[in-house]
Amino acid sequence: MAARYSSLGLIAAAVLILPMPAMANIACFAPEQLVARDGERQPVKGIATFNAPPAARSLAPAAPVPAALRGSIRRVKLPPGKKLIALTLDLCEQPNEVAGYDGAIFDYLRSQGVKATLFTGGKWMRSHGERMQQLITDPLFEMANHSEAHRNLRLLEGDALREEILGPQRAYETARDGLTAGQCKAVAPPRLTLFRYPFGACDQESLDAVNDAGLLAIQWDLSTGDPTPAQKAPAIAAAMLQAKPGSILIAHANGRGHHTAEALPLAIPELKAKGFEFVTVSELLAAGVPEIAPACYDTKAGDSDKYDQLFPLKKPESKPDDGKSAP
Repeated sequence: MAARYSSLGLIAAAVLILPMPAMANIACFAPEQLVARDGERQPVKGIATFNAPPAARSLAPAAPVPAALRGSIRRVKLPPGKKLIALTLDLCEQPNEVAGYDGAIFDYLRSQGVKATLFTGGKWMRSHGERMQQLITDPLFEMANHSEAHRNLRLLEGDALREEILGPQRAYETARDGLTAGQCKAVAPPRLTLFRYPFGACDQESLDAVNDAGLLAIQWDLSTGDPTPAQKAPAIAAAMLQAKPGSILIAHANGRGHHTAEALPLAIPELKAKGFEFVTVSELLAAGVPEIAPACYDTKAGDSDKYDQLFPLKKPESKPDDGKSAP
């Protein structure tokens, strides 16, 4: 069993997952630039400024995900005695809006030295340029891909599907290139290696497309339920306290985690007191064996299929070729 942990961990760490930089104290931004600001948390509707896809560019090379790691990774099985968990925060943004930036969450995580993996939309990266560069140069945070504009990838195909996957890769690498200080650029990995599906919804075609792009598909085994306004801070904290070694927790930091900022100070000290250590998703994967499902879901198979009806972006129907030209 030990050999199995070691071999798969080496695959994850050496083949796909770029190592996190050392926790060097590199001052890329002044402390006063990092703190939360009034007015930036609330999403704003009716803004189309950032709808246009990112400009084409060459991307850092990536090999397809090997067979042992293909599929939907929900959690990680750890060796006995290891109590690692990964907090993940989604920063997504749909067309015709500018989503928020919940600075209070990041202020608290920084004050406590808590690591997190940030699944970030390409559109969000472009509309939050300064915050994006602050996050990618902070060794506490691992950046990851959360699609271009939070469309349901189950209902996309061809170029539309590829653009939802590659848009954030371009946005991230462009933001990284824009860092002026060489040492700050060195802190940020050259490419994103992890992907999360909007709505937690995928099908085989979109799973293959993500894995073929060299991205691990990361789901979760523990949801805080924070996009629901009725889910108050004590309930979010109680959900987090159900974490087990190897858990991947999902919450939101784009202004739609309604009470997450208040919940983290309730849950994190208690989790630490129980012996849990917060690590990035990549560090969690390198420490054990990922538990992989053939499909994406929230708590049980099929529960994310409802988003096909709630967000009915239809795929073009394929028609038989009858030899006639279209009118």
